[in-house]
Amino acid sequence: MDAKSEDLLLDALSAVAPGTMLREGLEHVISARTGALIAIGDEDGVEAICNGGFIVNVPYTPQRLFELAKMDGAIILDEGANHILKANVHLVPDSGLPTAETGMRHRTAERASRQTNALVISISQRRDVVSLYRGGSKLILQDIEVVLAKANQALQTLQRYRSSLDEVAARLTMLEFEGVATLGDVANVIRRSEMVLRVARDVGRLVVELGSDGRLVRMQSEELVAGVEDDYVMLLRDYQKESTARKGATLRARISALTPEQLLDTALIAQTLGYPASVESTELHVEPAGFRMLRHIPMLPGTVINRLVERFGTLVALLAASESQLDDVDGVGERRARAVREGLRRMREHAAI
Repeated sequence: MDAKSEDLLLDALSAVAPGTMLREGLEHVISARTGALIAIGDEDGVEAICNGGFIVNVPYTPQRLFELAKMDGAIILDEGANHILKANVHLVPDSGLPTAETGMRHRTAERASRQTNALVISISQRRDVVSLYRGGSKLILQDIEVVLAKANQALQTLQRYRSSLDEVAARLTMLEFEGVATLGDVANVIRRSEMVLRVARDVGRLVVELGSDGRLVRMQSEELVAGVEDDYVMLLRDYQKESTARKGATLRARISALTPEQLLDTALIAQTLGYPASVESTELHVEPAGFRMLRHIPMLPGTVINRLVERFGTLVALLAASESQLDDVDGVGERRARAVREGLRRMREHAAI
């Protein structure tokens, strides 16, 4: 599934998540075992494939959806599911559109989602299965207990990955202050950062599906990934060739596109950073520009960090700079110069412990 399809289905999950009025209506239909076919949004596109039925045009309520679902036809809602526009409608999408479904209701739902931009929901009458279709992609709505179990398992994985990231990042910090960091050490932190963020995205998808029941899961996930994204971006800027913020964003996207197997290839990560793709390059000694360390100094704007790195070039040079030399950089000033010196000193002492 491509990123666009995934985003569309995430929007669909959000629309029918627990705590929403639409989910309450779906639950009523499931309990009654009546089945339903519901199209939401893209009123013009859906109107073009409508046949028969009658105009309702009343505000949406779960009870109204439930009563109208007792009829065989489709129910048409506006964008946002605020109004029920039509009921008992026969949807007639192009029969030439591909579908992998076998049941008539589900075949119609998939084809309608391909032909329009609507979210189409099909509720099986006999199996109590709710299927969401958007742009031809399908997602089956799972029981909340199942989603919660998956979310808790994902949180445990995220916690393990974050602990592992903290360990390798602390080791890299120590090596950076000692001036002996290698490209292999950098690649290891990049790999762990990417793994943490990927699991966090999986948790985020589950949080969307949980809706109002996912508040605690979301809070735990946010706590576990706090600061990871910013440190990761600064790490890439520290070690990429010809560092700029724009190139850093491009590099971030390239690494995000790597498969899990490619992410294990240290030489490939080195090549992505702009270094030769060889086994020997992983042992290459490299120096950070200083972005990651400077980010942890309070009240230091990004523009000032950029000027400091542009002036001194490496973390080693920053460590050797006097307060007066730091003060000479535009936007630093005496107070920030002292803060930079003290901040780097404290981080160096902490890394040595």
